[in-house]
Amino acid sequence: MEEQEIGILDLLQVVVRHGKLILRICGTAALLSIICSLLLPNIYTSTAKVLPPQKEGAGLSSLSAILGQAGGLASLAGGALGGGSDLYLGILKSRSVEDAVIRRLALEKVYKKKTPEDTRKALEARVKMQAGKDGIITIAANDKDPKRAAAIANCFVDELFKKSVQLNLIKAGTERSFLEKRLELVKTDLKNAEDSMKSFQEKNKAIKVDSQAIATIQGIAQMKAELISKEVHLASLRSYQTDENPQVKLLQSGISRLRGQLGAYEGSGMSGDAIPAVGNVPSLALEFARRLRELKIQELLYEQLTKQYEMAKLSEAKDSSSLQILDDAVIPTKKSKPRRSMIVILTTTVALFIGIFLAFIHEYALKMPDEEKALWRDVKSRAWPGAPWKR
Repeated sequence: MEEQEIGILDLLQVVVRHGKLILRICGTAALLSIICSLLLPNIYTSTAKVLPPQKEGAGLSSLSAILGQAGGLASLAGGALGGGSDLYLGILKSRSVEDAVIRRLALEKVYKKKTPEDTRKALEARVKMQAGKDGIITIAANDKDPKRAAAIANCFVDELFKKSVQLNLIKAGTERSFLEKRLELVKTDLKNAEDSMKSFQEKNKAIKVDSQAIATIQGIAQMKAELISKEVHLASLRSYQTDENPQVKLLQSGISRLRGQLGAYEGSGMSGDAIPAVGNVPSLALEFARRLRELKIQELLYEQLTKQYEMAKLSEAKDSSSLQILDDAVIPTKKSKPRRSMIVILTTTVALFIGIFLAFIHEYALKMPDEEKALWRDVKSRAWPGAPWKR
């Protein structure tokens, strides 16, 4: 304990003995840090918050239910982009959005960069984007000009809206255009089937078949219409998706299942144009049954495609991306950095420790034995041949 007290007193003695050196170092560091911090420009931060689309709302779900179940139509109702906050963060950080912000605010002149790549890097260094656990995306823009900081944050939000709407409309427009063309073909086929049935009935005095045959025909017609509807939906998806898309794989699985059920219904040894056994039906009744089946298929197919087409139009009519702005970026009234007092305090504290360290080094050098001093001079002469002390 006594040795420890002596050691502490020795340390305090060294600090007090070299107090002037320590104070000079601390004072110089404090003065320089004050000058440097005053020379640093004020930086202002403006923040905007955006809530990405949530699950499909009750209104759209109700409308989808009214339009009916049409073999996978629910996917057409969700016109807005999915993927959560990470998807929208990716859009915000995309080159197209950054370039749009740079053009709108003429940031290439503000940052004075020679190339577009350097301008993008300068912008990225001044804007921080992150998504919280609640999914809310925060866009914080830093700039010397408080008005420009708010403009940058709000501009990113505007471009996010534009890009997400553009992507939504491209998807919905492709589906709507595809279904519109297919619906025109189905209208023509339905009209031909109706005319064929009318001509046959007029010619043959309205031949009828029994109720069992009609029920069987309607069942096959329902299955074939659903199969064709799913195939049309699959073709629509493939116009902008790959075969690896989960929705495409789901539709392919459903189509395979329907084809299997239809084959079992018609009979494994019969062709796709077969009609199930309905008893000893005369040839005219059999022909009537075939025409009736074709008419039922076209009617159901027209109904299915009409529902799909209405859902595609609904999706395209959603001209917003379902993004919600929680907070607009406003012009900040207080700077966010630099924190000048913290700079001065930290710099002075570091200088204090450096001064104490140098004091102990100096004290050690004064008490160094003659042999170590000679050795130290030899090291210095070899390390610095042209040093003044060598001469």
